[in-house]
Amino acid sequence: MTRTSVTLLDHLRETPDGAAWERFVDIYAPMIYRWLREKGLQDEDAQDVGQEVMLAVLREMPKFQYDRSVGTFRGWLRGVVSNRALMFWRNRQGKPAGVGGSEFEKQLEQLADSDSIAARCWDEEHNRHVAGRVLALIQAEFEPTTWRAFWGVVVDGEKAAAVANALGITVNAVYLAKSRVLRRLQQESQGLLN
Repeated sequence: MTRTSVTLLDHLRETPDGAAWERFVDIYAPMIYRWLREKGLQDEDAQDVGQEVMLAVLREMPKFQYDRSVGTFRGWLRGVVSNRALMFWRNRQGKPAGVGGSEFEKQLEQLADSDSIAARCWDEEHNRHVAGRVLALIQAEFEPTTWRAFWGVVVDGEKAAAVANALGITVNAVYLAKSRVLRRLQQESQGLLN
């Protein structure tokens, strides 16, 4: 996606194109797959359910309206994942499968409940995953020194003066690097991390 004020979600809803969907899949597919595998689905089943989730998002995205007072995108996506996985589990009942039976259904029901511990864990994992994926996607937009300055202060938690000294730049340059990368992260993840 090019740098614009239009968020990825707005772009997908209003004028979806292959690049926007590729970006969305690149951000979300690994997290959804990992979560399904952690809940006990076999590899092929997790891939199938993940594809069903992406198809559901594709179909429903034009109707999605971001209104934080009503709910968040991650909550909406959590519901889509939960519903698709529950449909898969119910369709597989009575057939041999590597799914954890009623325990799996119980976990999915907890995930659907926005006040549950499972939903809070999903939200935390979602934000960590999305921020990490978006950072990986935008890293190439920055000079290596800018990126190392940002990473040193924000991720590694080093003092700005230590980072500046190690990189041979000013403390002000470290703060500017931090600000530029965080601003770009915010632009690229707008609506995704709320």
